Amino acid sequence: MRKYTPKDSVQKQAYFSDRFFVSPPVPRLNPNEDEVFAKDFEEINYCISVKEAYIELGHLVVVIDRNFLISCVKLLKEKLEYDMLIELSAIDYLASKGGYEIFYEFLSLSKHKRLRVKCFLPKDKAIESLTLFFKSANWSEREMYDMLGVKVVNHPNLKRLIMPDDWYDHPLKKTYPLQGDEAASWYEVDKIFGKEARDIIGPEQRDPAAIDRYDTTRFARLGHEVPFGMDISQFEPETPISYEEKEGNTLVKKLKPEDSVVLKRRR
Repeated sequence: MRKYTPKDSVQKQAYFSDRFFVSPPVPRLNPNEDEVFAKDFEEINYCISVKEAYIELGHLVVVIDRNFLISCVKLLKEKLEYDMLIELSAIDYLASKGGYEIFYEFLSLSKHKRLRVKCFLPKDKAIESLTLFFKSANWSEREMYDMLGVKVVNHPNLKRLIMPDDWYDHPLKKTYPLQGDEAASWYEVDKIFGKEARDIIGPEQRDPAAIDRYDTTRFARLGHEVPFGMDISQFEPETPISYEEKEGNTLVKKLKPEDSVVLKRRR
């Protein structure tokens, strides 16, 4: 039997010490600890002024000034054999630092090494496009612009990739509401039916897990088989549409034929 502990002040005690989980820091190693990375870093640092460099989780991370981005990427591809751009994106630090952290992940197929280039982009500034060196940057830069609002210059077709062209704001910003803003709740209603239908249809439900079991317009068979659009909020749960009948030693649940919507439609 578990030992009893007094519960007098249990409501005043915290359930756990940390409110949020804080992941332990990943160790950062000196680039010189890896022979390949040491040579690559020496070459990059010779041509471009590097702010910070370290090895993290087997990747060489190089922090540079955004004005040297094109020179750095050209060096990586043409001389250091980093011939594949795996991914690029941004992190929203608008509130704390007043800008974005842009990162580019490169892979060298000949060296079997990964290198990450990071730079800081102030708010309302633009970053150079890498589509001249890597065609795969086209879609990633469009997604970065669509989701975070990072402007990219010299891009062949910089427009939204996921959201509609007239969508307001950028959904992956930390200031964007989790379930969309006021414009998002009326977007499809206004586009399909017009603003005059707002009072009839109502705002869009932005919570994907929300189910109104009394909504027989969108869920005509939810819980009970009822006619389309019928108001059942005043009758649930006292309006069963089935009954139990004993067959042998077991109870069998059967549907009332007169209440079946399917049978009514067939008739």
